Amino acid sequence: MKQISPEEVQNLVETNQEAAIIDVREPAEVAAGKIPGAVNIPLGLLEFRMNELDKAQEYIMVCRSGGRSSQATNFLENQGYNVINMDGGMMAWEGATE
Repeated sequence: MKQISPEEVQNLVETNQEAAIIDVREPAEVAAGKIPGAVNIPLGLLEFRMNELDKAQEYIMVCRSGGRSSQATNFLENQGYNVINMDGGMMAWEGATE
């Protein structure tokens, strides 16, 4: 499983580079703040909504601490998607939130 640091993700966001970020936390958690531009698809719905994702695009998976996003990354990787897990999750995120 590929990993990316929160600092690397923050650099992508702040320099307006193409970064497709999927936040797999529950909506109540996301309401407290998410990475700007991130799309919320709760882990429990990922299997049913993965058809919304493009297998040609790379996605960065995010959760609170890195556990659920690791599960999401492994699941999507096994389905043929190009995904990277953000190590440490939102607990390690020091950038802006929306």
